[in-house]
Amino acid sequence: MATAKQYEEKTTALVQPILDEHGFELVDVEYVKEAGNWYLRAYIDKPGGITIDDCEIVSRALSDKLDEEDFIDACYVLEVSSPGLTRPLKKPKDYERNIGKPIDIRLFRAVNGVKELTAELVSYTDDTVTVKTDDAELTLERKNISMIRQSFTE
Repeated sequence: MATAKQYEEKTTALVQPILDEHGFELVDVEYVKEAGNWYLRAYIDKPGGITIDDCEIVSRALSDKLDEEDFIDACYVLEVSSPGLTRPLKKPKDYERNIGKPIDIRLFRAVNGVKELTAELVSYTDDTVTVKTDDAELTLERKNISMIRQSFTE
């Protein structure tokens, strides 16, 4: 039996040419079980934002490709959507786009007694994220970050 990661990788390979054709960006693909149902989700974006029509175009084309390849044994629901305003930072361009902006971070383990913080993104590497708070500059290990996204609370 294939893993969720393998399904996500195969789906990414199928959806990328569709997105390239329309000038869309792939933000993420996930295969998850929620409330007893499997969901295959593709999150897409473009400058100015994604519309429902954009999602429909990608969903129809991806559904056809998934039917042709038929590599997922279980029943699942296909969803194509915008990542929304609270999209997580995952790719280098997500981090680049948010340098100098406030971000919300949740940590697995507390740092300086804090597990959640809002701070300005200063820099990042493959292993760390550096942020500036009112008090100091902190370098956080990425493996300790459970969630990181642009902040909209000011």
